[in-house]
Amino acid sequence: MKFVFNHYNYNVLDLEKSMAFYEAALGLKEVRRKEAPDGSWKLVYLGDGVTDFQLELTWLRDRKEPYNLGENEFHLAFTVADYDAAHEKHKEMGCICFENPEMGIYFINDPDNYWLEIVPEKK
Repeated sequence: MKFVFNHYNYNVLDLEKSMAFYEAALGLKEVRRKEAPDGSWKLVYLGDGVTDFQLELTWLRDRKEPYNLGENEFHLAFTVADYDAAHEKHKEMGCICFENPEMGIYFINDPDNYWLEIVPEKK
């Protein structure tokens, strides 16, 4: 029996704002969506166009307060070929929340404060 990664979920307060962020910051685009018949929830799956892995954004109509992310010790990681250009883009967007120059990585945060690690592609 073999298990394969499929998707990871983040719950978000403003679905459109989150989708715009993920496209602008990381190039992720909607690949599919599910919606409740009564409009109480939406699931939007974002993909990178390269791998099969997807990020599921869950929006709940009745949720108004921010999600408790604890100490935010969990995250998704993305590799990028042009690390310096990515860093400059995220700096301009104002979304870099932590840098670790010794490790050669940095983190950005999305509109709901989920952290996303940016790692240079290994050559």
